[in-house]
Amino acid sequence: MTSTLPNSSPYTSAPASVSRVMLKVIYAMIPGSIAHVYFFGWGLLINMTIALMTALLAESVVMQLRKRPTLPALFDGSATVTALLLALAIPPLAPWWLPMLGSAFAILVAKHLYGGLGFNPFNPAMVGYAMLLIAFPQNMTAWIPPHELGNTLSFMQTLDYSMVGTLPANQTLDAITMASPLDTLKTQLMLDTTVSQILLTKPVFSGMAGIGWEWVNLMFLLGGIWLLLRRVITWHIPVAVLAGLGAMSALAWLIDSNHFATPVFHWLSGASMLGAFFIATDPVTACTTPRGQLVYGALMGVLIYIIRVWGGYPDGVAFAVLLLNMAVPTIDYYTQPRVFGHGGK
Repeated sequence: MTSTLPNSSPYTSAPASVSRVMLKVIYAMIPGSIAHVYFFGWGLLINMTIALMTALLAESVVMQLRKRPTLPALFDGSATVTALLLALAIPPLAPWWLPMLGSAFAILVAKHLYGGLGFNPFNPAMVGYAMLLIAFPQNMTAWIPPHELGNTLSFMQTLDYSMVGTLPANQTLDAITMASPLDTLKTQLMLDTTVSQILLTKPVFSGMAGIGWEWVNLMFLLGGIWLLLRRVITWHIPVAVLAGLGAMSALAWLIDSNHFATPVFHWLSGASMLGAFFIATDPVTACTTPRGQLVYGALMGVLIYIIRVWGGYPDGVAFAVLLLNMAVPTIDYYTQPRVFGHGGK
């Protein structure tokens, strides 16, 4: 029997489900996560496991208390992505309760206190991270060096510290932890030295940014480009974030290159690429209009730079995201596209 269906358009495709979108986001995080584990050890996998188990448990409990279907909420991927993003932001050598507490706070407070998926005004992972950074600053700023600089902890040694706080007999926590490259640059500049001197004399730095950090950021950039090609996200927000961060750092560098780092350094340091492609693009908490997304992303990039250089925290991604989340309704209101047939010439 001959089909009566047309062989050409018009066709419409069903919108992608939440679970499919989240699964693609998880796939895109794999290259950056592998690079993170390669340079900074097994702690990320331990943090991811603890954060994920906590997030799914918290999600299940809340859905049962709200008398809502539990399995769809567990398998839509939103809690999983929140847990993984939070784990990526936590130092790899962290006690077990740090990812657990942050993940529970992200799901219970930042997500479900506002009504659950689709109703939360703030990015849950960044709320959990900000809470941990404010409440436990010492734990949240103690990063371990990349393996090139002596990070030799095995999986079991990392697990022992995470679970019971013990390290090998010949090592102490202070001896195997260090400030991140962004924090190192900021503190060293207070000693009346120049950026070029710091980058050349401090072993944590490589040619472009911090050892390991540039590769982690490049791998998240690769994953972000894949999301763009798969049309999971649009280009507006990530390009605007990187443009705002780049414009601010370029302007400062041109004015005084002795005390301000280049745009490349800032693009490849901290959570720049993770923030631009995976955090800022959250469809629930970000702007929805094309012009609004450009404004939202550009302002976020500017705030990231301001917090990094003049703020009290080494990386400004989380606080920039949360501050811009508050401005989303206003930005969307003033950037609505013109209705066809209205608005004059």
